[in-house]
Amino acid sequence: MYCDLHTHSFYSDGEYSPSELIREAKEKGLVIALTDHNRTTGLPEFTAEAERLGVTAVSGIELSCDCKGTELHLLGLFIDPEHYETVNALTDKYIKLKIQSHLDLIENLKADGITVDYEKVRKRGRDGNVNRVHFAEELMEMGIVSSVKEAFSGILKEGAGYYTPAEQLDFFEAIEFLCSINSLPVLAHPLKELTPEKLCEILPKAMEKGLIGIEVIHSDFSAEDQKTATEIADKFEVLKSGGSDFHGSKKPGLSLGNGYGNVSVPIEFYEKLLEKKLNLNK
Repeated sequence: MYCDLHTHSFYSDGEYSPSELIREAKEKGLVIALTDHNRTTGLPEFTAEAERLGVTAVSGIELSCDCKGTELHLLGLFIDPEHYETVNALTDKYIKLKIQSHLDLIENLKADGITVDYEKVRKRGRDGNVNRVHFAEELMEMGIVSSVKEAFSGILKEGAGYYTPAEQLDFFEAIEFLCSINSLPVLAHPLKELTPEKLCEILPKAMEKGLIGIEVIHSDFSAEDQKTATEIADKFEVLKSGGSDFHGSKKPGLSLGNGYGNVSVPIEFYEKLLEKKLNLNK
């Protein structure tokens, strides 16, 4: 049996509903976590459907954070229902800043002759949660770009002159916050944003703040990345996690629990994380 501890629903930038994720996880025999970006909106539906179908499900979130100028993503796994709104209260400020960043993006595009209807972009997201993916989809429909990948590597790329990221939650403060609500902080896909040397540099402080694990298996990791991340996890004695980062058709060719054919997250990863969670609750 395997697990997938990093997935997204249409409450952030995925395609599937939380219920659809649960149904596919049941078909594949997976333990699954829902880790939408910066919101817990989909978790009640996710856990209710999991209970109905007998699927083992982990309530989570993916927080966008700043670490000394580098954007890192921090997973919070095993969020208790009584803390869903606590999490949303924290992220509300940063979501408002993100909206202003989107409005600035629209003005910058307009100044260059590209008029994007923000209301149309908003309708692509759920619960008001809009990401650059939704802008990329709108630009595709307008014929400005041919794919989401092209948009992110060109017109929507940071530094291209149109998009400036909003202020984000401090990485180390986010770790402390997740610990304060008995959620498990796990650094997502660390070798996407960091070199192995930089990861080793920040881990001691992150662990001091309460980081308990890193993803060592991820769809965007090469076999060498996976080996390196595993060695670093073992060196620092942090727990291992992993997932597909499933978004549905928004990431073509990437499947739940299997990534691009390179993801098989051992159930032992989930079991050790669960053990850590249960110990916190004692």
